[in-house]
Amino acid sequence: AAPGLVALAAHRVEFERRWCVDALTGGLPWVCTYKCALRVWPDMPSHSNQVLRYERRPLGLDRALSLPAHRAGPDAYVTAHHLRDLLDAAPLDQLIAWSREPALLVRVPFGPFRGRRWNELEDTALDAILARDSDRDMRFTARHERDRRGGTGVTPPMLLL
Repeated sequence: AAPGLVALAAHRVEFERRWCVDALTGGLPWVCTYKCALRVWPDMPSHSNQVLRYERRPLGLDRALSLPAHRAGPDAYVTAHHLRDLLDAAPLDQLIAWSREPALLVRVPFGPFRGRRWNELEDTALDAILARDSDRDMRFTARHERDRRGGTGVTPPMLLL
């Protein structure tokens, strides 16, 4: 790793780590702008790199340099703008910590509860996900939501209406 380098960043670190192995990176920690964006900007319609660019309109971002999407150069340019803004929202050590965990999803990505916010699910739905789902992010988020509720197994009052 280069002198003074403290962390690496990518949008969807798991994808990049297939090629950027520790032997190449010196074992530096990573910031996953996808996982961090889920926490810092949970109300975005999507947390893909380009949707974040379009919805957030980061200061100083030159649209011409951000295209075409899904190419290394433009995607890295867009990711750098997200990283700058994430660093304004949370300290680097917090971004690294979030990046080491599974993604804390805003909405259920698939299955019978697809598209619903986690805080809208009944406890029985969380139990079903924890019992049957093998997706790491889904299980992590379901556990997080149970903990947020106090792990009581009681359906939130807003769902009893």
